[in-house]
Amino acid sequence: MENKNMVNRSGKVWAGFIIMGIGALLLLRNFGLGLPHWFFNWSVWLVIIGLFVGARHNFRSSGWFVMVLIGSYFTLDDILDDYEMPHIALPIAIVALGLYLILKPKDVSNCRDKRRRRKERFEKFDYVNPVGQEQEPIEPISDDREKYSNDYINSVNVFGGGNQVIYSKNLKGGEMVAVFGGGDLNLTQSDFEGQIILDVTAIFGGVKIVVPATWQIKSEVTAIFGGVDDKRAIYPATEQANKLIIIRGVVLFGGVEFKSY
Repeated sequence: MENKNMVNRSGKVWAGFIIMGIGALLLLRNFGLGLPHWFFNWSVWLVIIGLFVGARHNFRSSGWFVMVLIGSYFTLDDILDDYEMPHIALPIAIVALGLYLILKPKDVSNCRDKRRRRKERFEKFDYVNPVGQEQEPIEPISDDREKYSNDYINSVNVFGGGNQVIYSKNLKGGEMVAVFGGGDLNLTQSDFEGQIILDVTAIFGGVKIVVPATWQIKSEVTAIFGGVDDKRAIYPATEQANKLIIIRGVVLFGGVEFKSY
C-alpha cells in the first residue's frame, strides 16, 4: 500500500517542482538578477518538458528525446552566436542519437512477450511420434496476429496527433503522451480482467479515451491549468460492470476526455 501511495504522488511531486521552478525564475527576473536572455525562450521550456515527460515514463518512449533534441538545437542557436548551427547540427545529432541508444532502458514488456511466444512455439513439440502417425499441423504465426497482439499501450504524440484502436483481449495497461498535440485511444474492441492502469501525460495537448459503456473509470490525474472531462453517457449498473481502468498522470495546460458509445 505504501508503494502505491508513493507512485500516486509522483505526478503531483513533478508538477509541483515545475510550478515552483517557473515561479522562482520569474521572481529572479523581476529582482533584476542577470539571467541569460535565452533562458526564457520557448526552446528551453521544450527541453524542460521533454525531460519531465522522460522522467515520468522512465525514459522508455522516444517522445521526450525528440522534444529535447529540437529544443536543444534552437537553444544552442541562440547561445552560440559566433557559429552557424547548420554546420554543427549534424554531428551533435549523431552524438545525441548514440547516447540515446546507449542509455535507453530495455523494453522489458517486449522481451517478456517474445519469450512467451517462443515458449508457445516450442511447447507444440511436446513429443516425437514414435510410430509415424500423422501429427496435427502447427499453426503459423501471421503478421496480422503479431501486429494486434500487443497487450501494452504505448502512444506518443509530439507536435502532432494520432488515432489508435486497440484490439487486445488481454489488455495490461499502458501509457499515453501528448505534448503540443493530441491522441485518441479507442478501447471498444479490447478487453481485460479486473483492473488496469493507464498513465497519461498531456502538456499543451489533449487526450481522448473511448471505452465501452459497461467499463468503470477512476481518475487519479493531477490537472494544472487543465481539466479532466467525463462525457460518458450514464447507464444503469449491471453485473458486467466489473472492469476498472485507473487513469493516472499529469495534465498541464491540456485536457483528458472520456467517452463511451
